[in-house]
Amino acid sequence: QVQLVESGGGLVQPGGSLRLSCAASGSIFSIYVMGWYRQAPGKQRELVAVITSGGSANYADSVKGRFTISRDNAKDTVYLQMNSLKPEDTAVYYCNAQIQYYASDPLRSSWGQGTQVTVSS
Repeated sequence: QVQLVESGGGLVQPGGSLRLSCAASGSIFSIYVMGWYRQAPGKQRELVAVITSGGSANYADSVKGRFTISRDNAKDTVYLQMNSLKPEDTAVYYCNAQIQYYASDPLRSSWGQGTQVTVSS
C-alpha cells in the first residue's frame, strides 16, 4: 500500500506564508499527477493546485499568483508554497496522488490524512 504523509500546516497571520509538504511512500511504480485540495468547514473539498510528473501545473483562480506547487520526482514529494495568505484560505489541506503501483496497474487515487491551515490574526 501507499501512504501520503503531509506536513507544514499551522496557524499564520494574514499576509503570512506557509509551506506544505507531502511525501509518498510504499509500493510505487510511478506517480503521474500530485496535487493539493482543501476543505473548509461546511464546504465541499476543492482543488487548490495540481502538477504532473513533467512539471505542468494548474491552479484554482483563488490562489493564482499567491501559491506555488512544485514536486521532487526523485523523492515522490510534492510541495505547496503559500504566500499572502488570507483568512479564506483557512481549511484542511489534503494531498492527492495518482499512482501506478505496478507497471501494468491502472492509476489509483491516494489521499493524505490532511493538515490544518488556519489564517487568523
